[in-house]
Amino acid sequence: MTHPNSPTGGSGDGPGERSVTLSTGETVSLPLSTEGTFLGAVFSARRDGVGALLPAGLEPIRVAPRRAAVTFLSASYRRVGDGTIAPYDEFAVVVPAVHDPTAVPVASLLRRGASGYVWFLPVTTDPARALGTDVWGFPKVVADVTHEDDASRRRTTVSADGERVLAFEVKRPRAIRRRESGYAYSVAGGRLLRAPVDVDGDVGIWPYTGAASVEFGDHPRARRLRSLDIGRRALARFAVDGEVVFAAGDPVEPTR
Repeated sequence: MTHPNSPTGGSGDGPGERSVTLSTGETVSLPLSTEGTFLGAVFSARRDGVGALLPAGLEPIRVAPRRAAVTFLSASYRRVGDGTIAPYDEFAVVVPAVHDPTAVPVASLLRRGASGYVWFLPVTTDPARALGTDVWGFPKVVADVTHEDDASRRRTTVSADGERVLAFEVKRPRAIRRRESGYAYSVAGGRLLRAPVDVDGDVGIWPYTGAASVEFGDHPRARRLRSLDIGRRALARFAVDGEVVFAAGDPVEPTR
């Protein structure tokens, strides 16, 4: 496996482009273009508990004096790169965070709720796991991720290691064609990375809503999330149907 930030990595067709061969044998090009449907919701949670999920160098985004946020994101990829990796399903638990203590307005959190530190990332195939782990250091594991979609909502159940992790349900907000940008933090090789993420598609956001819910099972990850006192109503729910492009992660220097 060749790390994308290594000088021995493969070269691409232009500045910032490169190829990476995964531990499972597939080769992908960065930035990585994907297409799919993504539905998520942002909930408030105990700030001290959320902060304990983060690596050194990151601070949780505050939404109230003692509250931060956790994002649950259900993803179904119908295209990954040029098709070298087959479509797969995924579920992300993301902690909205920044790498400096500068206050971030709640409005920014609502618009970029999927940005932050990727704390848990179950996927349905081994090449998908290798993609996230080898390239960005994401905590991907192969698990049972099942989506049930209808015209108005999606319900996702996640089980890993023979135990239920969670069940997540969200109503689709109305969407319009737009572009958004965000970022994903991870840790690879002991270094904190920040990867830009660009979205181009049908995007919908609805603030302060009861049309999203999450129920936790008995898996150790579920018990950790349950201890965070997740809010009963979501701060926002959102949906994307379109292209999402992931760039290679750049090292950031810790500030704490």
